[in-house]
Amino acid sequence: MEGMFSYWRLYTDSNGDSRFEEVEVPLGDSGPIGHLSERYQVKDVQFRVNDGDYDWDFHNAPARQFIILLDGEIEITTSLGEKRKFGGGDILLVEDTEGKGHRTKNVKPQARRSVFIRLAGDN
Repeated sequence: MEGMFSYWRLYTDSNGDSRFEEVEVPLGDSGPIGHLSERYQVKDVQFRVNDGDYDWDFHNAPARQFIILLDGEIEITTSLGEKRKFGGGDILLVEDTEGKGHRTKNVKPQARRSVFIRLAGDN
């Protein structure tokens, strides 16, 4: 079993541009229950369904939050024009609450479900 877990982070750099970064989280051996990371303090959890024609022009994340994609596929474009696709099972930490933001659109014309987990300390 592996001792690492990874997710994608979307953040704002010192110039106000949004960027991607892959983050690796170390996991500790917890015996028969598996391997666990350290705990994250969270504020709340929210469920979401988007229509198939979802296409939101450049915007900032409303808070620092993890987004777990359950199904469907999205394409996120940074302010620098970098594009990445994410699908069911992918996890993102969106932290670009200021700056030039990012664009998000559905890749396929189908409804998409996701879970938002807002981190503690954010409004």
